[in-house]
Amino acid sequence: MIDIQKGQIVFSKRGRDKGNAMVVIDVEVEYIYLVDGKLRTLDRPKKKKIKHIQPTNHIVDIKTDGRALQDADIRKQLSVVGR
Repeated sequence: MIDIQKGQIVFSKRGRDKGNAMVVIDVEVEYIYLVDGKLRTLDRPKKKKIKHIQPTNHIVDIKTDGRALQDADIRKQLSVVGR
């Protein structure tokens, strides 16, 4: 089983979003919820099976300094990794 944690950057291996970098915001048993800040925003995360993603070693800080996490924060974190 792949060890996935919140804030980890992953790449999609299957589906319409194949090859796109996304950030994990929630983890369930078989599924994870992903956002990219553009098409998949925080209010509409993508539910994807864990076997359909390629994890990376990059972990981003999804905690903010007393304010709510925004899509711009996600886009900024993903721009560092590249697509």
